[in-house]
Amino acid sequence: MESDGRRKQYKRDERDRDRKDRSRKHRHDLDGGSRREKKEKEREVPESKRDGKAEESAKVQSQREPTSLNANPGGDVATLGRTGGVYIPPFKLARMMKEIEDKSSVEYQRLTWDALRKSINGLVNKVNATNIKNIIPELFSENLIRGRGLFCRSCMKSQMASPGFTDVFAALVAVVNTKFPEIGELLLRRVILQLKRAYKRNDKPQLIAAVKFIAHLVNQQVAHELVALELLTVLLEQPTDDSVEVAVDFVKECGSILQDLCPKGLHGIFERFRGILHEGEIDKRVQFLIEGLFAIRKAKFQGHPAVRPELDLVEQEDQLTHEVSLDEEIDPEISLDDEEEEEQRMQIKDATETNLINLRRTIYLTIMSSVDFEEAGHKLLKIKLEPGQEMELCIMLLECCSQERTYLRYYGLLGQRFCMLNKVYQENFEKCFVQQYSMIHRLETNKLRNVAKFFAHLLGTDALPWHVLAYIRLTEEDTTSSSRIFIKILFQELSEHLGIRLLNERLNDPAMQESLESIFPKDNPRNTRFSINFFTSIGLGGITENLREYLKNMPRMIMQQQKPESEDESDLSKSASGLSDSGSSSSDSESESSSSDDSESSGDRRKKRRKRN
Repeated sequence: MESDGRRKQYKRDERDRDRKDRSRKHRHDLDGGSRREKKEKEREVPESKRDGKAEESAKVQSQREPTSLNANPGGDVATLGRTGGVYIPPFKLARMMKEIEDKSSVEYQRLTWDALRKSINGLVNKVNATNIKNIIPELFSENLIRGRGLFCRSCMKSQMASPGFTDVFAALVAVVNTKFPEIGELLLRRVILQLKRAYKRNDKPQLIAAVKFIAHLVNQQVAHELVALELLTVLLEQPTDDSVEVAVDFVKECGSILQDLCPKGLHGIFERFRGILHEGEIDKRVQFLIEGLFAIRKAKFQGHPAVRPELDLVEQEDQLTHEVSLDEEIDPEISLDDEEEEEQRMQIKDATETNLINLRRTIYLTIMSSVDFEEAGHKLLKIKLEPGQEMELCIMLLECCSQERTYLRYYGLLGQRFCMLNKVYQENFEKCFVQQYSMIHRLETNKLRNVAKFFAHLLGTDALPWHVLAYIRLTEEDTTSSSRIFIKILFQELSEHLGIRLLNERLNDPAMQESLESIFPKDNPRNTRFSINFFTSIGLGGITENLREYLKNMPRMIMQQQKPESEDESDLSKSASGLSDSGSSSSDSESESSSSDDSESSGDRRKKRRKRN
């Protein structure tokens, strides 16, 4: 049974192979016959008619193609696009340029600009150490004055893509710099600007590429050696593992020429390396790199020449050296590039907020997938945020913290790192504090607890300024049950983190009184008692000693304030009474005389009555 099944399967496979072979042969015969028929017909048609048909087909093709100039008789640049939006073969591009009669038109200039850009890109991309002498004449045949921005941009992109050919690109720039110094200076300024941006963003790959390009520009003496010393000073001023590693690579690349041009400056740099090595605060791997660099210096940089012999193409007296400082403001002159960058800078407004949702997803996944806060901080810094999007990172960090079952110190440390890294994040976390406190009644108790502990960590580590407490007004009317729980947890965490003594000193600081007068109010005895009772009930009555003293002395202070007023009133009454004394004395004397007369007359009457009796 098994053998019968195998035979049937074998026969079916043979039939399938025969069918495929027949179909393949049939297609081949058809193609060959059609080609032969076409060739025979072309032989029968005269050459004049064939040329006419070619012209007609070209006209039809030009009408069908939206990129042809015939389809754009008005010369509308918007519909023509940069090159029509599709790839145009070189022969067709040349034909389009010939058909334009007005050489000063926008269409012609656009086409010539695209041709120049493609030509410069092609020459720069295929240059190497062996063919550089052949590429240079072709490059000088192009309009480098007009395309100097294109040349610099192409060199920087090619060097970024292939850092191993950095010395080749530097040699090419050195030759161009002898004829067009403004091109060499423009490229140096752009590379320095790229380095500053990479250093600020902590983008290590881009920083290494820019540093390597500057090193070889120094080797070719396009850039002054002071730029190299200034760069090394910046990298080693506050040494980290990455900055020291980049500095070691930089010295390896251009240490040979620095030893010849400025040995004292290089000696100072190596003394700084020695100090970093003795401090021992960097990783062991980086320490080994520094020790290897000292060995290379001892060997007088053998194996690390400044310029390879095949790339030493410029005489020393012909080279022009440019000096650009890292501190000065640099204009990259982006307007010299083609309009492709302008198109890239045009931002489309996304009404669906898809980009914002993707950004929040990326931040969330980065926070949740990191092992510790340092790893999360490095990953989050690599996310390219547009200006104003720092708030999204703060919101997502706070949201992740509130979603946990219990508070994790991981989030507080991460928020502290960002606050101390950039003041923008500190300001955004301050706004988050205000927003969270204003909407605290919407949070569940668990979320409220996590948020309060998060901000307590930021305040306790001075990552967040204490004047944010001015947004809290601790009175019976201005607080709810949720806000009282928030204030309770906030101050209890601060007391555990700082200790009651240090917390009391911080709250009694004269510079903090304006910010804390809303938490420890003195405007009304009722509000003062409420604040004292609140902190006493949560076990922090010790921080209300000054407030208790104020409340105790409040009646005396009120009396002292009222006493000057009463004295002023008494003085006024005395002056008024003094004015009336003169009138009252005369009236008194008159009354006394009248009373004495009355008494005498009554005595005489009594005597007369006695005699009569």
